[in-house]
Amino acid sequence: MPPTESKREKAREVVDILEEISILLNTQLDRTQLSLCVSLIENGVNPEALATAIKELRKDTQDLQHGSGMSQ
Repeated sequence: MPPTESKREKAREVVDILEEISILLNTQLDRTQLSLCVSLIENGVNPEALATAIKELRKDTQDLQHGSGMSQ
């Protein structure tokens, strides 16, 4: 059953609010990433585990970028 227009509008409002909070907290998550996080949490993913995974992925990415920058 497809979501009604009312549900879509409410979902947009939630993402708008989350985006504002994200900006205030400087999370560096865009609307798509925020939506994916909400979806994962709604489907049972532990929010703390998700936050830890995001931090580790960012650290790994940063390490790779710094490592590849040194070799050039």
